[in-house]
Amino acid sequence: MSSDASHDRERRATSEALWHKCDRCKEIIYREDFEASFNVCPLCDHHMPLSAARRLDLFLDSGSFSEYDSGLCSTDPLQFTDRKSYTQRLSELRQKLKCHDAIISGQGRLNSRPIMVSAFDFAFLGGSMGAVVGEKITRLFDRARAKRQPAVIFSASGGARMQEGLVSLLQMAKTCAALAALQREGVPFISILTNPTTGGVAASFAMLGDVNIAEPNALIGFAGPRVISQTIREQLPPGFQRSEYLLEHGMLDMICHRAQLRSTVSDILSLLWNRQGG
Repeated sequence: MSSDASHDRERRATSEALWHKCDRCKEIIYREDFEASFNVCPLCDHHMPLSAARRLDLFLDSGSFSEYDSGLCSTDPLQFTDRKSYTQRLSELRQKLKCHDAIISGQGRLNSRPIMVSAFDFAFLGGSMGAVVGEKITRLFDRARAKRQPAVIFSASGGARMQEGLVSLLQMAKTCAALAALQREGVPFISILTNPTTGGVAASFAMLGDVNIAEPNALIGFAGPRVISQTIREQLPPGFQRSEYLLEHGMLDMICHRAQLRSTVSDILSLLWNRQGG
């Protein structure tokens, strides 16, 4: 590599460490300001992605999170291969993201209240739900029921994981069955839908919370708007499948800015769980 090329790469790395470009308005933001605003653009209020670990760190009481089931790993039941084998993709993502699959799950505290909590990481195969993701969510609901602790899940997913075929689709029924058992016991489940929450995740547990909360302008739905428009051969209404559209049509309970999520969920749980004797 030439010295000029090496210098350019170092300069880009330094620039990226100091600055961040907004996905929507394209303005350049000082990275410290960007991170201090919870990865929300201070200029246009666009909510940009968060890793699962970062999201839990911002949401929970400091140092309170204990991860469960971190060693669960997907297998390759179909021996799936496209441009790469599924096994190779999993291995590369585990090394890059330092996690085993598309969700982190465990126990933490929210304003001193113990809760069971999970967060999807969209960077891991689009936050897709395969056997491991479904198992972690099922165990989360089971533990919440056994310990009588509220459950909170942050969803960010493209849906079912195609590399696992029918095994992936089965997770929709599996997670919903575990959630039904939790709700029969009257233990609250707060579902927080972030951009995007689509496919089999949106069509299963993510839309079945006792309270469904979305971040602003999040894409939420089963099939994407482009697929729907092409299928029905009609122009979709403005803002279709965005948080604001779903709230207007009764599919969400509220939209909450990321900076207010921690206090809002804490207040909701105080009302729900205290009233139910939790």
